[in-house]
Amino acid sequence: MGSQAPHELPVIEFTDSNSKPGTTEWDKACNEVVSALELYGCFVAVYDKISQETHNGVFEALEELFDRPLQTKVQNKSSKPLYGYVGQIPLIPLYESMGIDSANTLEGIRHFSNVMWPGGNNEFSEKILAYTKIAVELERIAIQMVCEKYGVKEYYGSIVSSANYLCRVMKYREPKMDENKMGFVAHTDKSFMSTIHQNQVDGLEIQAKDGEWFGVHNLSTSSVVVMAGDAVMAWSNDRIKSPRHKVTMNGNKSRFSIAQFSFLENGIVKVPEELVDEKHPLRYKPFDHLKFLDFYSKEENRRLESAIRTYCGV
Repeated sequence: MGSQAPHELPVIEFTDSNSKPGTTEWDKACNEVVSALELYGCFVAVYDKISQETHNGVFEALEELFDRPLQTKVQNKSSKPLYGYVGQIPLIPLYESMGIDSANTLEGIRHFSNVMWPGGNNEFSEKILAYTKIAVELERIAIQMVCEKYGVKEYYGSIVSSANYLCRVMKYREPKMDENKMGFVAHTDKSFMSTIHQNQVDGLEIQAKDGEWFGVHNLSTSSVVVMAGDAVMAWSNDRIKSPRHKVTMNGNKSRFSIAQFSFLENGIVKVPEELVDEKHPLRYKPFDHLKFLDFYSKEENRRLESAIRTYCGV
Protein backbone atom coordinates (compact mmCIF):
# COMPACT_ATOMS: atom_id res chain seq x y z
CA MET A 1 0.00 0.00 0.00
CA GLY A 2 1.23 3.48 -0.82
CA SER A 3 1.62 6.16 1.79
CA GLN A 4 -1.23 8.59 2.35
CA ALA A 5 -1.01 11.82 0.38
CA PRO A 6 0.23 14.72 2.52
CA HIS A 7 -2.33 17.24 3.72
CA GLU A 8 -2.44 20.60 1.98
CA LEU A 9 -4.86 23.48 2.42
CA PRO A 10 -7.14 24.11 -0.57
CA VAL A 11 -6.32 27.31 -2.45
CA ILE A 12 -9.34 29.24 -3.76
CA GLU A 13 -9.09 32.33 -5.94
CA PHE A 14 -11.57 35.13 -5.29
CA THR A 15 -12.25 37.42 -8.23
CA ASP A 16 -15.01 39.78 -9.36
CA SER A 17 -16.56 37.00 -11.45
CA ASN A 18 -16.93 34.40 -8.68
CA SER A 19 -17.85 36.88 -5.92
CA LYS A 20 -21.24 37.77 -7.40
CA PRO A 21 -24.21 35.67 -6.19
CA GLY A 22 -26.34 34.05 -8.84
CA THR A 23 -23.55 33.21 -11.28
CA THR A 24 -22.16 29.81 -12.22
CA GLU A 25 -18.75 30.92 -10.95
CA TRP A 26 -20.31 31.87 -7.60
CA ASP A 27 -21.96 28.47 -7.23
CA LYS A 28 -18.65 26.72 -7.96
CA ALA A 29 -16.82 28.88 -5.43
CA CYS A 30 -19.54 28.20 -2.80
CA ASN A 31 -18.97 24.47 -3.20
CA GLU A 32 -15.19 24.88 -2.91
CA VAL A 33 -15.37 27.12 0.17
CA VAL A 34 -17.82 24.93 2.10
CA SER A 35 -15.98 21.72 1.15
CA ALA A 36 -12.71 23.21 2.41
CA LEU A 37 -14.29 24.43 5.67
CA GLU A 38 -15.91 21.05 6.28
CA LEU A 39 -12.67 19.18 5.54
CA TYR A 40 -10.03 21.39 7.20
CA GLY A 41 -11.90 24.26 8.87
CA CYS A 42 -9.87 26.70 6.77
CA PHE A 43 -8.51 27.44 3.31
CA VAL A 44 -6.17 29.81 1.52
CA ALA A 45 -7.98 32.61 -0.30
CA VAL A 46 -6.07 34.39 -3.06
CA TYR A 47 -7.76 37.77 -3.23
CA ASP A 48 -6.68 40.05 -6.04
CA LYS A 49 -7.84 43.16 -4.14
CA ILE A 50 -4.84 42.80 -1.81
CA SER A 51 -2.26 44.68 -3.86
CA GLN A 52 1.49 44.54 -3.36
CA GLU A 53 1.25 48.12 -2.04
CA THR A 54 -1.35 47.12 0.57
CA HIS A 55 0.68 44.09 1.64
CA ASN A 56 3.92 46.06 1.94
CA GLY A 57 2.18 48.88 3.78
CA VAL A 58 0.77 46.55 6.45
CA PHE A 59 4.09 44.99 7.34
CA GLU A 60 6.00 48.27 7.24
CA ALA A 61 3.42 49.54 9.74
CA LEU A 62 3.79 46.46 11.95
CA GLU A 63 7.57 46.70 12.08
CA GLU A 64 7.26 50.36 13.12
CA LEU A 65 4.65 49.44 15.75
CA PHE A 66 6.61 46.62 17.39
CA ASP A 67 9.66 48.88 17.64
CA ARG A 68 7.71 50.99 20.13
CA PRO A 69 8.90 50.75 23.77
CA LEU A 70 7.40 47.93 25.81
CA GLN A 71 5.96 50.39 28.32
CA THR A 72 3.98 51.91 25.44
CA LYS A 73 2.80 48.63 23.95
CA VAL A 74 1.44 47.34 27.26
CA GLN A 75 -0.92 50.34 27.31
CA ASN A 76 -2.98 48.44 24.72
CA LYS A 77 -5.82 47.57 27.11
CA SER A 78 -9.49 46.74 26.78
CA SER A 79 -12.49 46.02 28.97
CA LYS A 80 -13.26 43.10 26.63
CA PRO A 81 -11.55 39.79 27.45
CA LEU A 82 -8.61 38.83 25.20
CA TYR A 83 -8.61 42.16 23.33
CA GLY A 84 -5.45 43.79 24.74
CA TYR A 85 -1.66 43.35 24.74
CA VAL A 86 -0.27 39.82 25.07
CA GLY A 87 3.43 39.14 25.48
CA GLN A 88 6.37 38.54 27.80
CA ILE A 89 5.04 35.04 28.55
CA PRO A 90 7.78 32.53 29.54
CA LEU A 91 5.99 29.60 27.84
CA ILE A 92 5.89 31.46 24.50
CA PRO A 93 8.77 33.97 24.67
CA LEU A 94 8.85 34.49 20.88
CA TYR A 95 5.29 35.88 20.77
CA GLU A 96 3.98 39.40 21.21
CA SER A 97 0.69 40.86 20.02
CA MET A 98 -1.71 43.76 20.34
CA GLY A 99 -5.42 44.13 19.63
CA ILE A 100 -7.23 46.81 17.63
CA ASP A 101 -10.97 46.98 18.34
CA SER A 102 -13.43 47.99 15.57
CA ALA A 103 -10.51 47.44 13.23
CA ASN A 104 -12.43 48.01 9.99
CA THR A 105 -13.09 51.63 10.97
CA LEU A 106 -10.70 54.58 10.90
CA GLU A 107 -12.03 55.61 14.31
CA GLY A 108 -11.09 52.24 15.82
CA ILE A 109 -7.58 52.24 14.38
CA ARG A 110 -6.96 55.87 15.34
CA HIS A 111 -8.05 55.13 18.91
CA PHE A 112 -5.31 52.47 18.99
CA SER A 113 -2.64 54.61 17.28
CA ASN A 114 -3.31 57.51 19.64
CA VAL A 115 -2.24 55.24 22.49
CA MET A 116 0.88 54.05 20.67
CA TRP A 117 2.06 57.49 19.44
CA PRO A 118 1.61 60.93 21.00
CA GLY A 119 -0.71 62.75 18.63
CA GLY A 120 -1.49 59.58 16.69
CA ASN A 121 0.01 58.23 13.48
CA ASN A 122 -2.11 58.82 10.40
CA GLU A 123 0.17 56.91 8.06
CA PHE A 124 0.03 53.81 10.28
CA SER A 125 -3.78 54.08 10.52
CA GLU A 126 -4.22 54.37 6.76
CA LYS A 127 -1.94 51.41 5.99
CA ILE A 128 -3.75 49.14 8.45
CA LEU A 129 -7.22 50.27 7.38
CA ALA A 130 -6.41 49.60 3.72
CA TYR A 131 -6.00 45.93 4.65
CA THR A 132 -8.64 45.45 7.36
CA LYS A 133 -11.49 46.67 5.15
CA ILE A 134 -10.50 44.16 2.46
CA ALA A 135 -10.25 41.36 5.06
CA VAL A 136 -13.80 42.12 6.27
CA GLU A 137 -15.04 42.06 2.68
CA LEU A 138 -13.39 38.68 2.05
CA GLU A 139 -14.75 37.15 5.25
CA ARG A 140 -18.26 38.37 4.48
CA ILE A 141 -18.12 36.77 1.03
CA ALA A 142 -17.13 33.46 2.66
CA ILE A 143 -19.97 33.72 5.23
CA GLN A 144 -22.47 34.54 2.50
CA MET A 145 -21.32 31.46 0.59
CA VAL A 146 -21.73 29.28 3.68
CA CYS A 147 -25.25 30.62 4.32
CA GLU A 148 -26.28 30.07 0.73
CA LYS A 149 -24.81 26.57 0.49
CA TYR A 150 -26.61 25.52 3.70
CA GLY A 151 -29.91 27.02 2.54
CA VAL A 152 -30.04 29.66 5.28
CA LYS A 153 -29.07 32.79 3.35
CA GLU A 154 -31.66 34.85 5.22
CA TYR A 155 -29.36 34.66 8.28
CA TYR A 156 -26.46 36.38 6.53
CA GLY A 157 -27.66 39.91 7.24
CA SER A 158 -28.06 39.40 10.99
CA ILE A 159 -24.61 37.79 11.23
CA VAL A 160 -22.70 40.61 9.55
CA SER A 161 -24.75 43.37 11.19
CA SER A 162 -23.84 42.08 14.66
CA ALA A 163 -20.16 41.47 13.89
CA ASN A 164 -17.39 43.49 15.50
CA TYR A 165 -13.87 43.03 14.20
CA LEU A 166 -10.81 42.63 16.38
CA CYS A 167 -7.52 42.93 14.52
CA ARG A 168 -4.67 41.26 16.36
CA VAL A 169 -1.25 42.29 15.07
CA MET A 170 1.45 39.77 15.92
CA LYS A 171 5.19 39.38 15.95
CA TYR A 172 7.06 36.12 16.43
CA ARG A 173 10.76 36.84 16.80
CA GLU A 174 13.31 34.34 15.59
CA PRO A 175 14.39 31.80 18.26
CA LYS A 176 17.82 32.16 19.81
CA MET A 177 20.31 29.32 20.01
CA ASP A 178 18.79 26.32 21.88
CA GLU A 179 15.53 28.25 22.46
CA ASN A 180 12.13 26.57 22.05
CA LYS A 181 10.79 27.16 18.53
CA MET A 182 7.15 27.26 19.60
CA GLY A 183 5.68 30.56 18.44
CA PHE A 184 2.20 29.96 19.80
CA VAL A 185 0.49 26.99 21.44
CA ALA A 186 -2.10 24.81 19.70
CA HIS A 187 -5.59 26.31 19.97
CA THR A 188 -8.81 27.01 18.14
CA ASP A 189 -10.04 30.54 17.47
CA LYS A 190 -12.97 31.71 19.59
CA SER A 191 -14.29 33.97 16.84
CA PHE A 192 -17.04 33.38 14.31
CA MET A 193 -14.50 33.51 11.50
CA SER A 194 -10.89 34.67 11.24
CA THR A 195 -8.58 35.86 8.49
CA ILE A 196 -4.78 35.63 8.70
CA HIS A 197 -2.31 37.49 6.48
CA GLN A 198 1.44 37.16 6.96
CA ASN A 199 4.78 38.41 5.74
CA GLN A 200 6.90 35.95 3.78
CA VAL A 201 7.97 33.97 6.86
CA ASP A 202 6.08 30.69 7.32
CA GLY A 203 5.21 29.06 10.63
CA LEU A 204 1.47 28.40 10.66
CA GLU A 205 0.53 24.73 11.16
CA ILE A 206 -2.92 23.13 10.99
CA GLN A 207 -4.13 19.88 12.57
CA ALA A 208 -6.13 17.72 10.17
CA LYS A 209 -9.06 15.56 11.26
CA ASP A 210 -6.80 12.50 11.39
CA GLY A 211 -4.64 14.26 13.97
CA GLU A 212 -1.71 14.97 11.65
CA TRP A 213 -0.12 18.43 11.74
CA PHE A 214 0.90 20.07 8.48
CA GLY A 215 2.41 23.42 7.54
CA VAL A 216 0.98 26.21 5.42
CA HIS A 217 3.77 27.25 3.08
CA ASN A 218 4.67 29.67 0.31
CA LEU A 219 1.73 32.05 0.66
CA SER A 220 1.67 34.83 -1.90
CA THR A 221 1.38 38.49 -0.93
CA SER A 222 -2.33 38.41 -1.91
CA SER A 223 -3.09 35.24 0.09
CA VAL A 224 -5.20 35.12 3.26
CA VAL A 225 -5.95 32.06 5.40
CA VAL A 226 -9.70 32.09 6.10
CA MET A 227 -10.41 30.09 9.25
CA ALA A 228 -13.52 28.92 11.08
CA GLY A 229 -13.81 29.84 14.74
CA ASP A 230 -15.61 28.06 17.56
CA ALA A 231 -18.69 30.26 17.11
CA VAL A 232 -19.32 29.25 13.49
CA MET A 233 -18.72 25.63 14.46
CA ALA A 234 -21.54 25.96 17.00
CA TRP A 235 -23.74 27.99 14.62
CA SER A 236 -23.33 25.36 11.87
CA ASN A 237 -24.20 22.58 14.33
CA ASP A 238 -20.80 20.92 13.79
CA ARG A 239 -20.95 20.87 9.99
CA ILE A 240 -17.88 23.09 10.07
CA LYS A 241 -15.11 22.40 12.59
CA SER A 242 -12.80 25.06 14.05
CA PRO A 243 -9.30 23.70 13.40
CA ARG A 244 -6.56 23.47 15.97
CA HIS A 245 -3.55 25.45 14.79
CA LYS A 246 -0.23 26.68 16.12
CA VAL A 247 2.90 28.55 15.06
CA THR A 248 6.36 27.00 14.96
CA MET A 249 9.31 29.21 14.11
CA ASN A 250 12.12 27.91 11.92
CA GLY A 251 14.78 30.13 10.42
CA ASN A 252 16.39 33.39 11.38
CA LYS A 253 13.75 36.00 10.55
CA SER A 254 10.82 37.39 12.53
CA ARG A 255 7.32 36.48 11.43
CA PHE A 256 4.71 39.23 11.35
CA SER A 257 1.05 38.49 10.83
CA ILE A 258 -2.24 40.33 11.01
CA ALA A 259 -5.22 38.25 12.14
CA GLN A 260 -8.74 39.63 12.12
CA PHE A 261 -11.48 38.02 14.21
CA SER A 262 -15.23 38.57 13.96
CA PHE A 263 -17.25 38.45 17.18
CA LEU A 264 -21.04 38.66 17.14
CA GLU A 265 -21.57 41.25 19.84
CA ASN A 266 -25.21 42.27 19.28
CA GLY A 267 -27.43 39.32 20.00
CA ILE A 268 -27.20 35.62 20.67
CA VAL A 269 -25.45 33.01 18.53
CA LYS A 270 -27.99 30.30 17.80
CA VAL A 271 -28.11 27.24 15.54
CA PRO A 272 -30.63 27.91 12.74
CA GLU A 273 -33.59 25.51 12.91
CA GLU A 274 -32.87 24.51 9.30
CA LEU A 275 -29.51 23.05 10.36
CA VAL A 276 -31.05 20.64 12.88
CA ASP A 277 -32.24 17.25 11.56
CA GLU A 278 -31.92 13.52 12.24
CA LYS A 279 -28.38 13.43 10.87
CA HIS A 280 -27.45 16.62 12.74
CA PRO A 281 -29.27 16.71 16.11
CA LEU A 282 -28.93 19.94 18.05
CA ARG A 283 -25.47 20.10 19.62
CA TYR A 284 -25.28 23.64 21.03
CA LYS A 285 -27.51 25.88 23.11
CA PRO A 286 -27.79 29.59 22.21
CA PHE A 287 -24.97 31.64 23.71
CA ASP A 288 -23.67 35.18 24.10
CA HIS A 289 -20.40 35.46 22.17
CA LEU A 290 -18.64 37.94 24.49
CA LYS A 291 -19.70 35.96 27.56
CA PHE A 292 -18.12 32.90 25.95
CA LEU A 293 -14.91 34.92 25.56
CA ASP A 294 -15.10 35.84 29.21
CA PHE A 295 -15.52 32.15 30.09
CA TYR A 296 -12.52 31.18 27.98
CA SER A 297 -10.34 33.96 29.40
CA LYS A 298 -10.30 32.22 32.80
CA GLU A 299 -7.11 30.21 33.27
CA GLU A 300 -8.88 26.97 34.24
CA ASN A 301 -10.94 27.00 31.03
CA ARG A 302 -8.06 27.47 28.61
CA ARG A 303 -6.99 23.86 29.08
CA LEU A 304 -10.37 22.40 28.13
CA GLU A 305 -10.40 20.07 25.15
CA SER A 306 -13.28 22.11 23.68
CA ALA A 307 -14.24 25.30 25.48
CA ILE A 308 -17.27 25.88 23.26
CA ARG A 309 -18.72 22.41 23.91
CA THR A 310 -18.14 22.79 27.63
CA TYR A 311 -19.73 26.25 27.61
CA CYS A 312 -22.87 25.63 25.56
CA GLY A 313 -22.87 22.05 24.29
CA VAL A 314 -26.13 20.09 24.55
